Amino acid sequence: MTEIDRLELGKKTLNMVDGPAADNVMNSLKDIAPDVGKYIFEWAFSDIYNRPELDLKQREMITIATLLTQGDTAAQLKVHINGSLNVGLTKEEIVETFIHCLPYVGFPKVLNAINVAREVFND
Repeated sequence: MTEIDRLELGKKTLNMVDGPAADNVMNSLKDIAPDVGKYIFEWAFSDIYNRPELDLKQREMITIATLLTQGDTAAQLKVHINGSLNVGLTKEEIVETFIHCLPYVGFPKVLNAINVAREVFND
């Protein structure tokens, strides 16, 4: 696959997941780190997100769980909670994903993620 094909596939995939929020993320990088945006398109959303073994719902569930475990990722959680909803996860499945993380990462990180989810669900 050529670099242009990867870029276009990444843009298409990111748009399916994040919709209009994808443009906001990419536009925020143009003036300071345009290569990071290119990496997001070509690597994350072309090469990784399009591997055949997992569907977009599974990938977004993994993404929100991973962001929760890192902590201090509210902005990225907002984008990917919206993305989770866009690809078909329900609000209940998102909250249950966070609850499942309780024994592994503890209450503070889970509560923070639930608060971000509340904001997204209310928007």
